[in-house]
Amino acid sequence: MPTARQEVFTYIRKRRAVSAFDIARDLAMTPANARHHIAILKKDGRIEEVGKRDAGIKGGRPTKIYGISRGILGDGLPALSHLLLDEMLGSVNAHQRADLLKKLGKRLASSCTRGSGNTSPMTHLAETVKYLNKLGYQSRWEAHAEGPRIILGQCPYSAIIQNHPELCEMDAALLEECLGERVKQIEKLAGEGIRFCVFGVG
Repeated sequence: MPTARQEVFTYIRKRRAVSAFDIARDLAMTPANARHHIAILKKDGRIEEVGKRDAGIKGGRPTKIYGISRGILGDGLPALSHLLLDEMLGSVNAHQRADLLKKLGKRLASSCTRGSGNTSPMTHLAETVKYLNKLGYQSRWEAHAEGPRIILGQCPYSAIIQNHPELCEMDAALLEECLGERVKQIEKLAGEGIRFCVFGVG
């Protein structure tokens, strides 16, 4: 017997775009219960807000519409990225490839806030982590006897990293550009479940 939340998820998948009111009405639950299940499904990453519906009355607030998240539905981006990288990197030598990945890393870092000479190293690291998290890395930094370490808790390129391990060189260039210091990859796709990478700074 499916749980109420499973029923809500199945209903959203079937209907594609629904409001909390639609769920409450069609699944015979209170609007508060519908909103509760929506909040948990959103937090789990199974659904997302896909739009808004006009309230239909003047001055009324638009109704939020939910659908299955793109992460679950999937898309053609990994396949396209793989083909583009093959096309771009397959016809160049190792030196040209390194230069190209460095340029890509610098482009990714173009909006990163670089600290001035007065910025403390800790503030600089915190700002870099904040920027990386905007890009989806779920990063953090840790103090270490040999110098700070940046932990990338999620690889945004996980769908293609097995075929394109060279993207780690791009990550290194991104970090160096943001931090203004040399970095060295210490661990790559370590751990179990959600893998993480570690870069030493300085």
